[in-house]
Formats: sequence, structure tokens, C-alpha cells
Amino acid sequence: MQESNWKFYTSNDETLEAMISACESATKTIELEQFIFCTDEYGNKLIDICAKKASDGVKVRFLWDAAGSFTFSGAETIKNLKEKGIELLFFKTLLPALFDAPNYRSWYFRNHRRSLIIDGKTCLTGSICIDETKKDWRDTSVLMNSPIAFEMQKSFEQMWNRSKGTRSSRSNKEIQNINEFKYINNQPFPRKRVLYRQIVEAIRNSEKYIYITTPYFVPTHRIARVLRLAAHRGVDVRILIPERSDHAIVDLAARTYFSNLLKSKIRIFTYKDRMIHNKTLVIDDNWSSIGTLNIDHISLLYNFEANIISTNKKFTEELKSHFMTDISNSNEVTQEQWDKRYWVEKFAGFFIKFIRSLF
Repeated sequence: MQESNWKFYTSNDETLEAMISACESATKTIELEQFIFCTDEYGNKLIDICAKKASDGVKVRFLWDAAGSFTFSGAETIKNLKEKGIELLFFKTLLPALFDAPNYRSWYFRNHRRSLIIDGKTCLTGSICIDETKKDWRDTSVLMNSPIAFEMQKSFEQMWNRSKGTRSSRSNKEIQNINEFKYINNQPFPRKRVLYRQIVEAIRNSEKYIYITTPYFVPTHRIARVLRLAAHRGVDVRILIPERSDHAIVDLAARTYFSNLLKSKIRIFTYKDRMIHNKTLVIDDNWSSIGTLNIDHISLLYNFEANIISTNKKFTEELKSHFMTDISNSNEVTQEQWDKRYWVEKFAGFFIKFIRSLF
């Protein structure tokens, strides 16, 4: 079996250059799945190289989410890319159908995944947004030459067919590699939240530490409970979130969990200066995860997500080193500081608790 090698990128400019370089090497196929893709200077760099490869006979397909990437010129974008030899599908409509609109869950079910697959052999995933305004965010992506690329390609094909209104009968559990790396999907349907279940199980089995980085922390009751139980049995649990994200209400919702987490001896860090957007989880030097899943209700329960899960110690050690570097640029929330927070924040948090399951 082909061995896996990888390279992490913690700068979006470097990630974009790596994506362009990977596309340049394509001889058969380029498949790009993206939640946020803007046709600005940033995005056009990718479009230009993909258009060139399409003119050389490479099959190029883009799959973008309608909520994340659609604009009022969406139809024109499809036409323009088609003229360049690029196929584009938008996943789901921007707005739910008329009779579905009153059901708040119908506004979710987005394709939040991000993947780039070249020739079924090279792949990239992570938290990058193809958007000039977000290029300075602290993101983590990984480029791999690995058999996992073939599995990621199969997963892309499933979502492509779903976007066209056809369903694949292939089981979600089959989309994974039996080696040290697995590409695990999370679908917003009962029994198909495979990634969610595997994360819960990994937390339950933790013995030494759990290091979580997530831009939005609004965990389900189940996730919050297993994290507290881990801390109670002596596991070093640390959670890193932005000091301020791009969603102020979600930040307030995250802070409604702080009291119980701190009482359980879970350490909370807030990243300074800029938005931290990467989604990584490292446990006990021998288990790690990177991809698109946020630790919030929408991501865990209502979106299509996918992460690479690895039991490779070197891979895990690199993600751990990123985490340790990031907390050195963060402030720790102490119990004393939290008790002294402004009354306005306490007041707002009281009401946010009643609707936090919407985030």
C-alpha cells in the first residue's frame, strides 16, 4: 500500500499557493469542494489555473455551497466557468422551500466541507476560506499524498451526485481507509453522524490530554458531558477559541459554558489579535483530527462535514505543536477573571442559554 506523506499549512496564503501548485500537477482530474469561495482576486488565482488545466484536457469540477458561496451573480458564475471548461454545482439552494422555511432546521443542512483532490492521489482539507477578506485568519490545512485521496474523491462524488438530486447507495462507513488515516464524514441524519460519534469515543478513551481548537464552541450536551468527565478523571482538557470570532452571538453562547467547564478544571484559552478558525483535536499523542467540523450544534448535527482522523504519532505530534504555539499567543480564562466579568455579559448569557442550541 502507498505510504502517506503530508505537509501542514498554517497560513492561508501558503495554503492557496499549495493548492495552485497541486492543480498545476494535475493530469486527469481536479475536484474542489468549498463552503466559501469568492470570485475575488484570491479565488480567481485558483480559477485561472483550473481553467488552464481544463483547456489541457483535465476534468475540473467545483462544488460550492449555496449559502457560503452563492451571490446574486451565481447563474452568471456558472456560465462563466462553463465557458472556461469548469463544471460548477451549488449544493442546496440559498433559501429553503416555502413550506420548509418555518422549520429552523431547514435553513441548515449545508455542505460545510472543504476538499481538493488531484487525480485521486493528492488531497487537501482544512479550514481555509477562499475569500480575500479572510486570508489573514489563523487556519490549518493539510496537503497529503496518500491512499486517503481516493477515499476523499469517492466522498466528493457522493456530494456531487447529491447536489444533482441523485443519491448514492454507498454506506458512509465505507468511506474510510483502514490504515493510520481515515476520512470520516458527518451527515445530518440519524446514524450517519459518524465523525461526531468517533470524537465522543476518542474523548471517552482519553488518558492524558485533550487539546481542542475550534472557532465556534457551542457543544452538544453529550460533548460537554464527556469533556467534563474526562477532566474529572484527571485528563488535561484545554479548549482554544477566538477572543472574538466573526459571530458575536456565538461568542456569547460559547461563554455560557465557561462556568461549568472551569468548575470541572477544564482550561480555556482565547486567541489574541486575529480570528483563529482552524478545527483540530489532539488526544494522547496517538489520535488527532483535522478538517471542517466545528464543536457547535450546527456543525455536529446539521451540516455535512468531513475530517481526517489519524492515529499516526508524527502527524499527531505536529498538530500538538501547533496547538502549543497557538496557546502561547492566547490568554487563559481563569475562574477569578470569569467571576469578575461585567454584569452585562452575565445578563446576556442568561438569555442566550435558552437559544444556544440553535448555534
